Amino acid sequence: MLGYILRRLLAAIPVLVIVAVLVFLMLRLTPGDPAAVIAGDNASSEQIALVRNRLGLDQPILAQFTIWAKNLLSGNLGESFFFKKPISELILGRIEPTLSLAFATILIAICVAIPLGVLAAYKHGSWIDRIVMGFSVLGFSIPVFVIGYLLIYLFAITLGWFPVQGYQPISAGFGGYVQRLVLPALTLSVIYIALIARMTRASVLEVLNEDYIRTARAKGQVERKILFRHALKNAAVPIVTVVGIGIALLIGGVVVTESVFAIPGLGRLTVDAVLARDYPTIQAVILLFSGIYVGINLLIDLTYSLFDPRIRY
Repeated sequence: MLGYILRRLLAAIPVLVIVAVLVFLMLRLTPGDPAAVIAGDNASSEQIALVRNRLGLDQPILAQFTIWAKNLLSGNLGESFFFKKPISELILGRIEPTLSLAFATILIAICVAIPLGVLAAYKHGSWIDRIVMGFSVLGFSIPVFVIGYLLIYLFAITLGWFPVQGYQPISAGFGGYVQRLVLPALTLSVIYIALIARMTRASVLEVLNEDYIRTARAKGQVERKILFRHALKNAAVPIVTVVGIGIALLIGGVVVTESVFAIPGLGRLTVDAVLARDYPTIQAVILLFSGIYVGINLLIDLTYSLFDPRIRY
């Protein structure tokens, strides 16, 4: 097991290096000048040149990449062009809302989607199955921001149950923290409920035709026990894989959702950095997201042996 983990971690290094190089080159080669954004609309060409010199953007691309890579290897993510703060400080200040939103989203998605998928498989061909599958198609079809605005209009503006936008840290009160997290988490969880429910239904439906399920029924075991202890456990590997993919896909969903609900998280930081052409911040956040993606994939692979004893590393 330890050897497998070390091999996976070593294999992640070239992946992160390739991501770093691609992101660095894409930002430098795309149109737009952060010096012009920082200097302002009325700045002269001389003022823009001074800003470029101060930021080190007048150096060759290879020299810029070498300086950035050396700082990165020493643990220095650099300083933001736009926010004028160390990027590590920016990330630490924005990571709580993003982690809270991601955790709440996955929690809602798992608690709703897995029972729905098992029920749809058990009631295969019935109206319950059709409703679940219809919801899955609908969840995939509607963009996240449309769902967000619909929920805001219904629950925040019309009913007044929740705040329209904003975020409250958990240190400022648990009630307000949860109240401001409900709508964003529900918005983001719709697509993951659709994804996980669909995969759960397909996996459990395949397992329900196995001989050991018929044996358990012949022994007179309760149907609920058969579904959740025997069928769901043996169908868990593809479901866990989809959950892991869903966690990784949260990166894109968080960016949109945090913008809709004005949540000051890493997604909103990414949008602000892109609009301001803040190269160091964009590079650091994308590398962080890439590292999280690789780590989640490793954790998902390690959980396979818990559900299927035949899997060994």
